[in-house]
Amino acid sequence: MDEQQTNPSDRPGKIELIATQRLDTNGELYKVVDFLNKNLKDYKLMFGLTKKEDKMIISVYEVE
Repeated sequence: MDEQQTNPSDRPGKIELIATQRLDTNGELYKVVDFLNKNLKDYKLMFGLTKKEDKMIISVYEVE
């Protein structure tokens, strides 16, 4: 019986990092990320926010 192997990066639901931007800490930046996620999900875009030391990093992903 032949089993077809698939590459995990080719499976549906894959997330690809498009860009990141490092910014000064802003307590309301999470509201912007939430707004973008709610309004641009139909365009297959997702946004993330992380805090590292005294900076925040916003990430843009393409999702399938």
